[in-house]
Amino acid sequence: MDFDFSPDQRDFAAEVEQYLDDHDDHEVFDVTRENMAQIVDTPKRRAFMKSLGEHGWLGLTWPKQYGGSEGEGVYEFILNEALAGRGGPQIGKGVGIIGKTLIAHGNDFLKEKFLPMILRNEVEFAVGYSEPDAGSDAASMRLKAERTERDGQSGWLLNGQKTWTTSAHFAEWYWLGTRTDPNEKHRGITLMLVPLDQPGIEIRGIWTMGDERTNEVFIENVFVADDYVVGDVGKGFQYISQALDLERFTMFTFSPIKQRLDVLTDYVRTATRDGEPLRNDPVVRQRIARLHTDAEVARVLGLRVVDESVKAEKVPGAPPPSIESSQYKLFATEFSRRLANASMDLGAPGTQLRVRTQDAPMAGRSESTYRYTVIDTIGGGSSEIQKNIIARRGLGLPKNF
Repeated sequence: MDFDFSPDQRDFAAEVEQYLDDHDDHEVFDVTRENMAQIVDTPKRRAFMKSLGEHGWLGLTWPKQYGGSEGEGVYEFILNEALAGRGGPQIGKGVGIIGKTLIAHGNDFLKEKFLPMILRNEVEFAVGYSEPDAGSDAASMRLKAERTERDGQSGWLLNGQKTWTTSAHFAEWYWLGTRTDPNEKHRGITLMLVPLDQPGIEIRGIWTMGDERTNEVFIENVFVADDYVVGDVGKGFQYISQALDLERFTMFTFSPIKQRLDVLTDYVRTATRDGEPLRNDPVVRQRIARLHTDAEVARVLGLRVVDESVKAEKVPGAPPPSIESSQYKLFATEFSRRLANASMDLGAPGTQLRVRTQDAPMAGRSESTYRYTVIDTIGGGSSEIQKNIIARRGLGLPKNF
């Protein structure tokens, strides 16, 4: 594959950077929020994303019949990486996970209701897969969905609990995995769209070590009409797996990792230890060289996912790349963790000072990065899950090896 962008792609990248310069706002862009910077959780962030929609940039890869531009995925990649590099909200969840799944599998009612709102950024979604006893093994989810009727409508009665639902406290709709068949594991899961502002749904905040809020959600006797079932009953795990392949790439972008590497490199370039420039220490030089080498590997693995995605877009019904997404997610997030460890080590004791402490090494970025990178290796499927996917789907190894 060609790792260089075409002239048109470079022109688009320059256009995006100029647009972000023109709309720069510290309440919208904040690199210190690390991977949580991607969520659209404030009025200003929603307004900014709405402006992207008005600019025609939220449906770059969608079919024209649904309001998109039918562009290649590389343009969406360029846009998302530019947003991520500045600590801005990103397009991954609504446009990618929900929107692309609805385009591929949703009924006409769901497409007509949600796709225009997504393109205009008039709706926010929370994703409900994880449960107290179903984390990385999403197929073990147990939130019960039972057949019922209410007011002449056929549908499902939901009861159960979800956890680690990051956006539940500000989103309007829940992208929810449910157990519709207790006798089947993978084939007993169905996806549904559920409004979050109704009786029977209780949202309780959980504050993470990264100073960000996620949530546990309790659902009691909540009715969902058949119209809000996504795709076929019992095929939810298939749709979730394809959506997770998108999430592993679009929600763990490379730009913030590179930005943190640049912060560390700039610090090493000017810092001293015992009166000697830190950059002259051969051990430090070796460690920095290794980090920059690993960063290039992560960047190229990401570009390979883009290349495979572009190929898949040309085949009707083809799923997003799975093995390549897992390889990127595994390497990039583990590299991000190693980078955080190196920043703490090279900055010495001062790196324990909190973020935005101006007289701390790297203005305190190291300690926040160190806390956040724990999430990176777990969200979207832990590193162990990615290794299993690579082993089984990529190497053809048996499930129990």
